[in-house]
Amino acid sequence: MPVRPRAAASGPLRTRDFRLLLAGAAAGQFGAQVTLVALPLVAVLQLNAPAFQVGLLTAAETAAFLLVGLPAGAWVDRMRKLPLLIRADLVRAVAMASIPLAAVADVLTMAQLYAVALVTGVATVFFDVAHQSFLPQLLPKEQLVAGNGALETIRSSAQVAGPGIGGGLVQWLGAPLAIVADAIGYTVSALLLWRIKHPESRPPRVPGAALRTDIAEGLRFVFGHRLLRVIAAATALANLFSAMLMATQAVFLVRVLGLPPGAVGLVLAAAAVGGLAGALCAGALAARVGQARIIWLSTLVAGPFALLWPLSGRGAGAALFAIGSGVVFFGAVVYNVAQVSFRQVLCPPRLLGRMNATLRFVMWGTLPLGALAGGALADAFGARVALTWCAVGFLVVPVPLLLSPLRRMRDLPVTAGDGDTELPLTVPDHGRPDAATDADHAPAHIDGEPTGPAARG
Repeated sequence: MPVRPRAAASGPLRTRDFRLLLAGAAAGQFGAQVTLVALPLVAVLQLNAPAFQVGLLTAAETAAFLLVGLPAGAWVDRMRKLPLLIRADLVRAVAMASIPLAAVADVLTMAQLYAVALVTGVATVFFDVAHQSFLPQLLPKEQLVAGNGALETIRSSAQVAGPGIGGGLVQWLGAPLAIVADAIGYTVSALLLWRIKHPESRPPRVPGAALRTDIAEGLRFVFGHRLLRVIAAATALANLFSAMLMATQAVFLVRVLGLPPGAVGLVLAAAAVGGLAGALCAGALAARVGQARIIWLSTLVAGPFALLWPLSGRGAGAALFAIGSGVVFFGAVVYNVAQVSFRQVLCPPRLLGRMNATLRFVMWGTLPLGALAGGALADAFGARVALTWCAVGFLVVPVPLLLSPLRRMRDLPVTAGDGDTELPLTVPDHGRPDAATDADHAPAHIDGEPTGPAARG
């Protein structure tokens, strides 16, 4: 009977530095999920912003993916990842802390909210690209799916607890003061990351390498791979319509359904239960159904539940909104765990930053466009009409996947390093985040981190 290597048997949670990375993600995600409720409520309740301005605020949070998405990857590949992660957390903490300070001084304006959203968005671009490029340094390839599953479990758990607590804090302290939780979360995350001892040398500089050349190499790698191309297209569509939801859900829940802040938080928290279930089930589903099949099947089955959003009503009818988001989010997280793990194994280490940044540029570049479209539709025709178009859009998301070679594949080929040799990747069952078992099949296959029920990438 063959002896399994120790790295595969121990699981990622046996690694001290990964535990610190996971704890930092928990602190940052919890604060971010409180802000998911609190920030739009600052605009809606305190500043009485119309729907389009709320959409513009959501667009400002994600505009950085279009503005600096591509060069960020080239810069990250030239830098040590851990110090960059710590600096990004500290920038976000300071920016978020400025909101409650301005509110206490009675000088808070929409202009400041836009500025904070832009600054934190830029910091998030660098944080996310560096985070996904740093994880493969901490874990061996056979533990990446389990590691990403553990991170998704933390993110989904924060999405369950954070919005409910955020809604309660808004009702108790007011929306601006509730954002203190986000500033604290980013500060704690930075302190935990600072304790990581993993030795990391500065990537070697290539003499004469130009930023434009580095960006072009990342673009060629992504768009030259047939499966990465189709995954990028489907994810970009999903994020376009997810951003429409993010831009209109606060207006819809408060002004159409008449929910108080505490109830808004509970509705969003109930929806996030689906994401937690998806994180816990992703590995087992991929092993049973197939890594390629689970990509298109998760979007095909979960997408139609988005139609429950515009069908939601007052009182008990608000449960339809939570159910719809929960199922859509379940599918999104299953999709994300498989996709992130696939591209981390597929990509050579020297290109990880550029590959992640290129995909984020394509996948998340649609977020500000969707937010602006959602805000404009809600302003012109009402939030329910905007949610209807958003829900119909989710029915279109699986189309690129179904028209691709993925539909005829059970599992995904993985190209090792810079070569062309395709190697199988065993998909561990991370029903427990630290579990890793040999699957009975081979080859493998996303997000992070705009926070929304279907945000991917």
